[in-house]
Amino acid sequence: MTSASRFFALLLAGAALGLGGCSGAGADGPVAESGLRLVPLTIQQGSQTHRFTVEVAATTAEQQRGLMMRTSLAPDRGMIFPFDPPKAASFWMKDTLIPLDLLFIRADGSIDRIAENTPPESLEPIVSGGEVAAVLELAGGSAARLGLDESAIVRWEKP
Repeated sequence: MTSASRFFALLLAGAALGLGGCSGAGADGPVAESGLRLVPLTIQQGSQTHRFTVEVAATTAEQQRGLMMRTSLAPDRGMIFPFDPPKAASFWMKDTLIPLDLLFIRADGSIDRIAENTPPESLEPIVSGGEVAAVLELAGGSAARLGLDESAIVRWEKP
């Protein structure tokens, strides 16, 4: 993606935030301050169930913005990037100011790969190992703190 197209996507996302950036419940459920829909998500690791509330970045513009320019992310929050159909995914951290853990999730909820503590503002691609149905971004260090590995199963409310 070129700088100009990324800038344009950022500009559009900013305009959308200005028009509807208040939190509350919409017709499709709760909405974050970002204007994105909030859904519950669980990660099952052995006998442990970890619960999160995540923003759904469903559109191309939402996915391009992601968690850019955020200065913090609560330990029980995150963002999910669903793909239909599943595809090989590649992310970068340009304009992302905090380290993140990326969980690349297959269609059955199993984890393809975990990229831990991705460096903020890096242009280095972070790629899935195969085709994935979603990517989950959590606060950096979450995977280690929770003891997550590729045997975990991720479930969330799909749109």
